[in-house]
Amino acid sequence: MIKKILAENIVYEWDKMIDVNIKGIFYAIAAIVLFMRERKSGHVINLSSVAGHNIYPGGTVYCGTKFAVRAISEGLRQEEAMNGTNIRVTNISPGSVSSELLETTTDPTMKAGLEEFYKIAIDAENIARAISFVIEQPSDVAINEMIIRPKKQEG
Repeated sequence: MIKKILAENIVYEWDKMIDVNIKGIFYAIAAIVLFMRERKSGHVINLSSVAGHNIYPGGTVYCGTKFAVRAISEGLRQEEAMNGTNIRVTNISPGSVSSELLETTTDPTMKAGLEEFYKIAIDAENIARAISFVIEQPSDVAINEMIIRPKKQEG
């Protein structure tokens, strides 16, 4: 019985990650890209994670969802380039960034790991500046992908 409950909780957590990290990207794209296509211009900026580049034990589903964000971004970029819409697509992959994630994490083991991970975290303003930089580029310049992490972060 306990194993079944644990398995159901794990699957529930996976579903939440997939809903937010994959379906959320698709829903946002669906909401805006048709308008951008009508104008034949626009800029889609997706946030992935270094976890979409580097897999770590215990992060299989999370890493998979962040790999998916990268694939979705690149696929959309190629489709829009092929269609000549002048819609730019950028994927930004932050590393350890100060956020509210610690407050929303209930699993004690996961929370302990995150507390260690966040000791080197950079401020969210660094990601905001990178997004501003991407947006400010001339329309004929495409910054397709950025990885931004603390200098001390290894993976």
